[in-house]
Amino acid sequence: MKYKDYYKILGVARGAPADDIKKAYRRLARKYHPDVSKEKDAEEKFKAVAEAYETLSDAEKRAAYDQLGSYQPGQHFKPPPGWEQRFGGGFAFDEIDLSDLFSSFTGRAGSNRRGSAVPVPGQDFEVTAQITLEQAYAGTELTLSARGPEFTAEGFVQPRAPKTIKARIPKGATDGQRLRLPGKGGKGLNGGGDGNLYVTISLLPHRLFRASGHDLSIDLPLAPWEAVLGTSLEVPTLSGAVRLKVPAGTRAGQQLRIADRGLPKPRGGAGDLLAIVQIAVPTAVGEKEKALYQALAEQSQFNPRGHF
Repeated sequence: MKYKDYYKILGVARGAPADDIKKAYRRLARKYHPDVSKEKDAEEKFKAVAEAYETLSDAEKRAAYDQLGSYQPGQHFKPPPGWEQRFGGGFAFDEIDLSDLFSSFTGRAGSNRRGSAVPVPGQDFEVTAQITLEQAYAGTELTLSARGPEFTAEGFVQPRAPKTIKARIPKGATDGQRLRLPGKGGKGLNGGGDGNLYVTISLLPHRLFRASGHDLSIDLPLAPWEAVLGTSLEVPTLSGAVRLKVPAGTRAGQQLRIADRGLPKPRGGAGDLLAIVQIAVPTAVGEKEKALYQALAEQSQFNPRGHF
């Protein structure tokens, strides 16, 4: 019989507590999952991790394994004297594999207890949800299609068919936000908990607004005289138009803040709407307008290049 160092396979010390063994197994099972891992020999490593956990997660199996002693991985060995009488057996040790030994383990004093199946947590699913700014503002419910691997009763994995999941997107979701929906992922096996669904939000482009976190921005075109003299005008928001006062002497690129008219925040309140001033120049003017501009040019002392 060849020795397998189950502790080394899981990357834990021989005296590691049960919680550390469970954490190590879950981490490595996800790392070497054949349907998602890019590691070399991922499937073999996954099976080795599951085999190690099946033995070390059971107190009686672990005690029996520890009593075998410690050898180099792959080294041929025989159990120490008295091991078979203490832990039960009736095996031909030269012919049996270590995994077969513990899968057929009968427990202390020859009891008929067989090792319990290893709980395997369900696979987490990842999906991207494209939503409009209006949906992000008000919240929405989506029907998503997610695909991920699942475990079979034999402990292997196979691609599963797409799973249809209804997901509630809370109001105020932001671009790139990653939402966690507990228990909406793949089904666990042997009492293992169901996986989670992780939804990454992608905001679709809007014809007027741009989003940055919970803040929104909008380009605000002003005629030259509106920027010089000041004005009061209506600005669209996701919750309806609001009136904005533009002060005299407003410059191109200046940001006029409209408080609480952005996307809602999870703990109350909302981001702001930033109106970014653009000076719109008339492309076609009549003779009277030209004359007025000419008179202004002759009378004005303003030099936009005075800093040159």
